[in-house]
Amino acid sequence: MQQYFVNGKAEKLVTITDKETIKHMFQVMRLAEGDKVVLVFDDGVKHLAKVADSVAHQFELVEELADNVEMPVQVTIASGFPKGDKLDLVTQKATELGASAIWAFPADWSVVKWDGKKLAKKEEKLAKIARGAAEQSKRNRVPEVILFEKKAEFLAQLEAFDKIFIAYEETAKAGEMADLARELATVKTGDKILFIFGPEGGISPKEVEIFEQAGGIKVGLGPRIMRTETAPLYALSAVSFALEMSR
Repeated sequence: MQQYFVNGKAEKLVTITDKETIKHMFQVMRLAEGDKVVLVFDDGVKHLAKVADSVAHQFELVEELADNVEMPVQVTIASGFPKGDKLDLVTQKATELGASAIWAFPADWSVVKWDGKKLAKKEEKLAKIARGAAEQSKRNRVPEVILFEKKAEFLAQLEAFDKIFIAYEETAKAGEMADLARELATVKTGDKILFIFGPEGGISPKEVEIFEQAGGIKVGLGPRIMRTETAPLYALSAVSFALEMSR
């Protein structure tokens, strides 16, 4: 059954106003009176709804659904600006894997340089990718997407997290493979977790020092060195296994 995110609060009769959502519902999926879909509102609660008026784009809520597939913790993925369209892939797959936010920042070793105008356009594109992936994977919430123009803006956010993990290539090369599992075992429901990943060149020693001063913990992600777009997906899978499938 198709699922759609709707801005606002749940009401008995809901009118869809977003043009792209309307197009998908009534032109692509050809919904007609009586057809049912799942609508998710700002509170993250899913509702079974049926088309009441296809011309007016109105739905009648049938029942509230108990389905909740969100992780027990809030995981933010923060990547140093990578090259090309790698953030597109990370955003889509991280959303499917349960991330609550996808961030990116200008790392010391980032090759690409994006100004404010390019960042705004890129952020808008990624937000659409996240929304589509959240609908496809039946999420209760659409992840937040933020591209920081200045690293200082990103660093100012670090104090809001309960745990910060630094995916550091040198730590993996040194053979460290237990710290992530040990730290995840201490995580509590509702905790806010941040994973920081470098761009293609990795995280610079100076950045590692800054992140550690903010409470970050260097962790290896297994014995193999992964690409910048692969590492976040590994980390989210590890969190899901540790907190959703092993407890």
